[in-house]
Amino acid sequence: MIPPGRLTASARLLLFRQGRILLNGGEVFWSARTADPLLGENPRLLPVAGNCFAADLSGGDEKESRSLRSLLFSENDVELELLSRASQLVHWQRTHRFCGLCGESTRPGETDRVLECVACGHLFFPRINPCVIVLVTRGGEILLARSARYRSGFYSCLAGFIEIGETPEQTLSREVREEVGLEVGNIRYAQSQSWPFPSQLMLGFLADYRGGEIVPEPGEIEDARWFPVSDLPNIPSSKISVAGRLIEDYVRSRQKHL
Repeated sequence: MIPPGRLTASARLLLFRQGRILLNGGEVFWSARTADPLLGENPRLLPVAGNCFAADLSGGDEKESRSLRSLLFSENDVELELLSRASQLVHWQRTHRFCGLCGESTRPGETDRVLECVACGHLFFPRINPCVIVLVTRGGEILLARSARYRSGFYSCLAGFIEIGETPEQTLSREVREEVGLEVGNIRYAQSQSWPFPSQLMLGFLADYRGGEIVPEPGEIEDARWFPVSDLPNIPSSKISVAGRLIEDYVRSRQKHL
């Protein structure tokens, strides 16, 4: 954690309030000078990367703000990475203000990116939640589903959190079976992505269809079906989503064999 007085003139700050990013005249970044009136006397400034820092503001005047999800569709790749990391660090700090062992307050560590209990000394490091996301394929068709929880309008890959005692491959098979009633095989890792909602590491896989009929899980999957690679529905952008990249990469590989 860095005191504001030690920031250089070139430092860039990302300011959050209630999970939203405060805008500085329409821009996401603030200088140390322009941010100073909003920071208060003892802010916790979190190092993000290089000369970029983040702060979580609890009060003050209302400012124009944007959700991180909306910004993901408009910023360049470098800013996306900074915004994502800053959001995850702010979430970690906000949810670890008190010790889970004794209930006392935490304070920033002197050197490492860590929060320390002022009473018992227990250390809290940033938490990452591992998930799997899988594109199930059947030759020239891919399995895509629409969530019953989020009304985004997209069809996407199946995904789920890794549970204690599971490997990613076991999670993948279980999630596909639970969410759509299918069996899969030939599971192979493809790529990964940090996903800041609130702090996931998405492990992307491909898997081949092995059997079963699609039965969407009530309350989880609104619709699921096989789509020909030549006729896809509205899918996530490959710029911001590992799901979009898994889909586009597979479609591209199939087109090479036509």
